[in-house]
Amino acid sequence: MAPSEDQLACVIPGGFTVLSLRFSEDETHALHQMCVKEHRVRSESNTDRPLDRTLFVLNVPPYCTQRVLTDVFSRFGSIQSVELSDKPGASESSDSDLSKYFRATRRQCFRVAYIVFSSESGVRAAKRHPQSVPLTVSTAERPVRTGVSKWIQQYSESLVNASALQGAVDQFMTNFDRRKTEEAERLKKEAEQQQEDEEGWVKVTKAKARPHSETANQRTLQKEDKKKQRKELLNFYSWQHRNTQKEHIAELRKKFEEDKQRIAILRAQRKFRPF
Repeated sequence: MAPSEDQLACVIPGGFTVLSLRFSEDETHALHQMCVKEHRVRSESNTDRPLDRTLFVLNVPPYCTQRVLTDVFSRFGSIQSVELSDKPGASESSDSDLSKYFRATRRQCFRVAYIVFSSESGVRAAKRHPQSVPLTVSTAERPVRTGVSKWIQQYSESLVNASALQGAVDQFMTNFDRRKTEEAERLKKEAEQQQEDEEGWVKVTKAKARPHSETANQRTLQKEDKKKQRKELLNFYSWQHRNTQKEHIAELRKKFEEDKQRIAILRAQRKFRPF
């Protein structure tokens, strides 16, 4: 038996399928529409969005978090990951390297989502879902808080445990001091390796084994070239200074000999009067 017209998916220009969304099961008229299609941007270098298993979702309301979208779209298949963004395009820079106590507040606006299913069947099922069957956000099994209860929850989550924060700060400072010590030791060893004595001799020490990778070798060669250029420049200035001193001494000696000859001639002519 063929499906009725109301049970067919609503496909609009651009290849998007329209899905209806309601906040709770009690709401029957206040529906929200989201547009979904298979993610097919081949020029994108993001490996977290596989082409055959990623669903691109437009017009995601502000109350839909990653957890809510996972619960709503899990009816179509197992979900691997959900990514929310303010606008389509490359994935936004992640702040995972920052402390959990410092998180930027997201703007409350309609966003886009990239939902990655475990298999291709999840994307196909979402694209075939009829618009007349709305998806429910808040149910008795997975309620979504709104209003005052939501604000109370957000305020409670924003409070920071003082002892936990102090522990995180102490751990950060310990790691920072360790990195500073290691950096100072490394600079000291490099200075000892490149130290010259008064006669210009360089102390040679056995270098540590370097990692055999192309990037590491390239960095090492660039560093050695810079040291060689700096050393050649220092040697050039030293040689120029020594040459200038030699020429000055030779000129003084020449002038001294000329003065001696002039004094001898004046004495011979009886015209030398030193006082």
